[in-house]
Amino acid sequence: MIDIKYLRENPEVVKNNCKIRRANVDIDALLDLDRDYTNLLQEIEVLRSERNRLANQGSSPSEEVVLKGKELKNVISEKEEELKSIIKERDDLLRKIPNLTHKDAPLGDGDEDNVVIKKVGEIVGVEKPLNHLELSEKHDLIDFERGAKTTGAKFYFLKNKLAILEQALIRYGVDFAVREGFEFIATPDLAKEEILLGKGFLPRGPEKNVYYIDGTDLALIGTSEITVLGYRMNEILTADELPKKYVAFSHCFRTESGSYGRESYGLYRVHQFSKVEMFAFTLPEQSEAIHAEFLSLEERFWQSLGIPYRVVDCATGDLGASDYRRYDIEAWMWGRNEGKGEYGEVTSTSNCIDYQARGLNIKYKDNEGNKGLVHTLNGTVVATPRAMIAILENWQQTDGTIKIPDVLISYCGFDSIG
Repeated sequence: MIDIKYLRENPEVVKNNCKIRRANVDIDALLDLDRDYTNLLQEIEVLRSERNRLANQGSSPSEEVVLKGKELKNVISEKEEELKSIIKERDDLLRKIPNLTHKDAPLGDGDEDNVVIKKVGEIVGVEKPLNHLELSEKHDLIDFERGAKTTGAKFYFLKNKLAILEQALIRYGVDFAVREGFEFIATPDLAKEEILLGKGFLPRGPEKNVYYIDGTDLALIGTSEITVLGYRMNEILTADELPKKYVAFSHCFRTESGSYGRESYGLYRVHQFSKVEMFAFTLPEQSEAIHAEFLSLEERFWQSLGIPYRVVDCATGDLGASDYRRYDIEAWMWGRNEGKGEYGEVTSTSNCIDYQARGLNIKYKDNEGNKGLVHTLNGTVVATPRAMIAILENWQQTDGTIKIPDVLISYCGFDSIG
């Protein structure tokens, strides 16, 4: 969440930021609640002081003093409950305020306003290209029908060589990051709601995108970013160990409610998938450089697969709540745009500055003993469904077979499908 002190001092800046981020938050109502909180807190402190004064009037206080003390105790208790209610209402609104925005982030309402920074790789023309669903049917690689029968729509079985290719992508993605000095962890697939809230999700409500475990405060995670944040929640890191970089593997679960549009075909938008994710905790002055490093690593990964892609700087209206700035990599996919081909998002990398660290109380301490909030960053190495789409559709051959990118052959144990 953002700093309440910053909001008090810069209400118009925050209002404008909400506007460009398409966040509908009543800032004036929040500030009214904050004033109520401050006034009530001061009132409680005065009452506590008076109660302490009465309590210090000797070992044999008069009956009047005793009664007054009890009366004050009850009044304080009532006002403390009122204070808790105000804090909850205020903080619920505060969590709806998105992160501050980098001054160079392009203005715009959605992904159509993202700015293309560069294009890399040659799009190899294919006569009558097949999409990944047609290729999968041809080579018996995916079963959506039995996935729906077993679990529901947008669940699936991977089969034969595609199931092996997915495991190869996971292992290659982990090895790729470990070679760059990242510490590997495999995380739980569930997290407590307090961690989702600290991350910047608003997991309940009509637009929720998470699956809850009934009767608990646990939810299936949509990204290992959540669990890695929880891994360091309520901790103080020393400045000397920063930046601290992890590469994490998890399964990811998303309800994707309302997203069955024209570009949700096949594996492009599903309810469960596997992902290898980079994450970093940094000092404030390190985060911009680490963000550039994450983007560079993502580009190298996709170059190694031989997939043409473009890099986009995400517009303000397309940023997630916790994003300060985000870059996406979009790979070429022949199955998009009604079979004419189009770029589709395959990775993103975000600098969240201190937004998540404030919500989850993750701090650093420097050599002089000064403390501050860390900055947090995340970046996708590989989310397997979209990577498989890109490989199948870009590496298809004129005879209907599919080549395996060279870097994956040793992981797969075969060099082609079909």
